[in-house]
Amino acid sequence: MEEYVLSGINKGLNRIIFLEHMEEGVSSQKKTWLTDEEFDNYFTEGKRLQEKYSKDIDIGLGVECGYNPEQVQTIIKRLKNRKWDEIGISCHFLKIGASDQYLNMFSRSPENLKLAATFDIDVVFDDYLSLLTEAVQRLPGTMLCHMDGALRFLPGITPLHENHQNKIDILLRAVKEENMCMEINTSGIAIRNEPFPHSTIRKMARAINIPMVLSSDAHHPKDVGNYFESTDIFTDSRHPQ
Repeated sequence: MEEYVLSGINKGLNRIIFLEHMEEGVSSQKKTWLTDEEFDNYFTEGKRLQEKYSKDIDIGLGVECGYNPEQVQTIIKRLKNRKWDEIGISCHFLKIGASDQYLNMFSRSPENLKLAATFDIDVVFDDYLSLLTEAVQRLPGTMLCHMDGALRFLPGITPLHENHQNKIDILLRAVKEENMCMEINTSGIAIRNEPFPHSTIRKMARAINIPMVLSSDAHHPKDVGNYFESTDIFTDSRHPQ
C-alpha cells in the first residue's frame, strides 16, 4: 500500500482512495478479494500510512463491493461493521444456473473467456445491468464502479446495443436516486481507447447531474493516476481525484 501512496505523491495527487475488493459467497479458481481478517490488516496499515503521510496526501480507505443477490444481508452486515471512506458498487460474478459455478465477467483468462463465449453475451450483459441496478438499490454504496466494463475482453460485445439502452437508463436513475456518484475508470483507455463507461453513458449521466469521480483502477503502483492529465476526461468529470 505504501508504494501506491508514494506513487500518488510523486504524481502530484492531493488525495487517493484505496478500494480493496470484497466478495461474499462466490466460488472462483482465483481469489481476488480480502477476508475480514485481511481487511483488519488493510485498515491497520492504511491508518499508519494516513499518519505518516498526512502532510503530503490525503489517504482514504474504501472498498469495492461485489454484488451477490444470494448474500445481501451478509454483505450489508460486513459493510456496516467498518467506517469506509468510499463504498464502490460492482458486480463481477454471475452465477451459472443452479450450479455453484460463477462466470467472472471481468476476467481475461482463457478458461473464463471460453466459458463466457458459450453464452449469449447480450443476455449476460442485460443480466449484469439488472444486477447492478439491484445492487445500487439494496446496498449502502456511494459510487458505481466501471459501469460498462463487464465482458470487456470478449470480442463483439456492444454495451450500447439498442436493447441495453433502457436498462442503462434505469440503472443511472437508480444511481441518481441513491445520491451516488459514477466512477470514470481510466483503465479502459488502455483496453478500448476510452474510459469506462462509454462517452454516451457519461452524457446520459451528465444529463441527470450524476457526479463523476476519476479512478485509475490501479493494480500496480505505477498505474496510480494513469491518464488523469487528459484534458477531455477532466472536462467530462465533476469531481476528479
